[in-house]
Amino acid sequence: MTTSLFAQDDFFTPKTGVGGYGELHYNNNTFDTKKAEKKLDFHRFVLFFSHSFSEKWSFKAELELEHNFVSGGNGEVELEQAYVSYLPYNWLGFRAGVVLAPVGIINEIHEPPTFFGVERPDYHNAIIPTTWYGNGASVFGNYKGLEYTLNVMEGLNSEKFSPASALRSGRRKGYLADATDLMYTLRLDYNISSAFKAGASATYNKARGDSSTIEFNLVELHAKYSKNGLYAVAEGAMINYNRGSVETSTGYYFDLGYDINRFIKSDWQIIPFVRYSFYNTASTVRNTNLKPDDFAYTQIMVGLNILPLDNIVLKVDFSSKKRKSNDEETKSFNLGVGYMF
Repeated sequence: MTTSLFAQDDFFTPKTGVGGYGELHYNNNTFDTKKAEKKLDFHRFVLFFSHSFSEKWSFKAELELEHNFVSGGNGEVELEQAYVSYLPYNWLGFRAGVVLAPVGIINEIHEPPTFFGVERPDYHNAIIPTTWYGNGASVFGNYKGLEYTLNVMEGLNSEKFSPASALRSGRRKGYLADATDLMYTLRLDYNISSAFKAGASATYNKARGDSSTIEFNLVELHAKYSKNGLYAVAEGAMINYNRGSVETSTGYYFDLGYDINRFIKSDWQIIPFVRYSFYNTASTVRNTNLKPDDFAYTQIMVGLNILPLDNIVLKVDFSSKKRKSNDEETKSFNLGVGYMF
């Protein structure tokens, strides 16, 4: 069997690669109701490993250290990807191991130079529980501009769902995950042109806790445009739960940026941007003691991404986030530096 494999790849040389990304953040948050916070945080240090066994078989992994230290429940070491991939044709591939849920724009591609703002969009914390990963398998491919993925992975813990954080605390992160009820995601993207991609995903899981279950489905739409210095991103999602205190969670955000180096003839990309975001982790409820407006937030952000090279980014942003129920405001000033290779 081994002899046959090498006979098919006489001209192939196995390759091993190392990559990664990281980001340092300065966060200055002021609140209406409590003392201001200032933090300096090396938020993520990530290493990628890859190996090509043949032209069709490969392995990829992503190992992450969060907040530079792990002790007493603070900081995390996470194996966010570790899978074997078989790609006999561009239109049909297979991977199995620790995989990312193919939901939204940021969950699968989240290196610092690839998105606006120092922190990932709040929507991708509250509605899409980025980074969302677990043990599972995918069938994927692309054909004439259509990209498709069918992903099957571990389900969520329904007893960790909450009105304030929706699905986020229910992630099992691949740790001895219960495989009784798996989670299914179908994602489709279409490359309308070289500059414009749009897509959607649908996820279903009968999430299981120790003594109860909650079925949920998450449907999201996303689009990304990049041409002649103009950058635009839009994404929105809704989660429906069949039981529990919350009936639905919803959210969306828009980014718009423009590379002004086209005017000043700089070798650096200098991209001011604006973001508008809304999310409500309990937009409709079954528990009448809950008030949906307590969980609804709007955010307006302005900022600047500066890329001296495509793989290095300097960031600054200022934002105002308000709670709908009482106009309680959080103002944030953030600085960041990030890289990927």
